[in-house]
Amino acid sequence: MAAGPVWMEYIAFLKSLPALNAQEESQRMTAIRKAYQTAIVTPCHHIEQLWKEYENFENSVSRQLAKGLVSEYQPKYNSARAVYRERKKYVDEIDWNMLAEEMQWMAWKRLLAFEKGNPQRIDAASANKRIEFTYEQCLMYLYHYPDIWYDYATWHAKSGSTDAAIKVFQRALKALPESELLRYAYLELEESRGATPEAKQVYESLFTDGTRNTSLAQIQYIRFLRRTEGVEAARKYFLDARKSPNCTYHVYVAYAMIAFCLDKEPKMAHNVFEAGLKRFMNEPAYILEYADFLSRLNDDKNIRALFERALSSLPAEGSVEVWKRFVEFEQTYGDLASMLKVEQRRKEALSGTTEDEASALEGSLQDIVSRYRFMDLWPCSSQELDHLSRQEWLTRNFNKKSDKLAVSNGAGLMGIV
Repeated sequence: MAAGPVWMEYIAFLKSLPALNAQEESQRMTAIRKAYQTAIVTPCHHIEQLWKEYENFENSVSRQLAKGLVSEYQPKYNSARAVYRERKKYVDEIDWNMLAEEMQWMAWKRLLAFEKGNPQRIDAASANKRIEFTYEQCLMYLYHYPDIWYDYATWHAKSGSTDAAIKVFQRALKALPESELLRYAYLELEESRGATPEAKQVYESLFTDGTRNTSLAQIQYIRFLRRTEGVEAARKYFLDARKSPNCTYHVYVAYAMIAFCLDKEPKMAHNVFEAGLKRFMNEPAYILEYADFLSRLNDDKNIRALFERALSSLPAEGSVEVWKRFVEFEQTYGDLASMLKVEQRRKEALSGTTEDEASALEGSLQDIVSRYRFMDLWPCSSQELDHLSRQEWLTRNFNKKSDKLAVSNGAGLMGIV
């Protein structure tokens, strides 16, 4: 769009060229006409001035010829001028001297969307060149914005230029080597085109270049191997991954569910969960995942055994969610006696927690609500539920105030003594 002054200088240069004979003069006039005709259909600065100069030029050569040429180019000029005015609105929002910030990011996104609409109605190849040029300009300012790199690569891929998309991703990873999002996006592209060796190299770079989340990378690599190379490849990598000191319980859960859901091997999945339990008995989230798996197997005996094993080793403050799930399990699958027994054990176990669960766990209608609700079906009206919640909040805060008052009075008495 800034090419207007360049066109004007170029045309002035052509006009200044000497013509020693009629043939050279004819060639000079043809070159000037061609330059004007290209400039006036280009949405650029000074387009209106260029049009006026073009009209004067044609009239100075031949009024009769000028009438036909001007009529032919008038609609093209009008279209280019309209596009110029519309494009200028987006370009004017961009501060070319400002460092990258959110408002500039939004301005560039709007300009890119405008260009993708092909406002000039030019052929696909030319339109793509314009869009590519705009992306390259944008990256000069938003070089460290991963979403711009991603948009650029994705646009290339959707346009059928997979090789160009790969090159953009490779540039992006040099610009932002710590961006895991861009690596995973690049991996998707390589895998989608069947380039398994290339995708494996990118996965391996996640581990060699360092990643903030090793377990996530391990899980995604296991899934990738399962998709592309089969059961044995995934299993072999899991056996290696679990030896890593950075391996967390998430890897065990992920592989167990692959074995269960994809490989249809519930025994293998069970063995994986059991192996993980030796390392992650003190991880409440792992216990709950294991319990969910056993629920899918309808293995109520082992679910109870799991809860008992976990609660015997978990500290009180870390057992809240496990107790909650144990109670929910008994409320759903147990008889009334087992339900009440587990609820009472939970109250006793959590009565001394730092969160002071005692007040909330005292017998109340909330217990009945908990036992007899199902999904979004409640054994009471919304007004009753609000009232019970309000009572629980008041009781908890009253107990806290009472504790503070007791401490205060004790300190006073000690002062008197």
